[in-house]
Amino acid sequence: MVGLTGLEKFSHLEDKIYRTIELTKSLRQEKEVLEREVSSTRREVGALLDEKERLETQVERLLAERDTIRMKVEAMLDAIAVLDPEMAEAVRK
Repeated sequence: MVGLTGLEKFSHLEDKIYRTIELTKSLRQEKEVLEREVSSTRREVGALLDEKERLETQVERLLAERDTIRMKVEAMLDAIAVLDPEMAEAVRK
């Protein structure tokens, strides 16, 4: 900047100010885009957590149902064993 006139210094400062303004606009736009993405991601995470909870509940229900069915099948096999021990053994294998 040595040897610059007052007008040249002012022009240089003016250029820096305009570049700073453009950079600020660009950063604000990027910030808005990122905020929208964060908001969208939060909604998606919320929906996924709800789905996870629903699926966990369903798995628990299905496991309980499976245990109930297993107990009923075992009870039927025991009843068969009382009537025909050979057939009950063949069914259990």
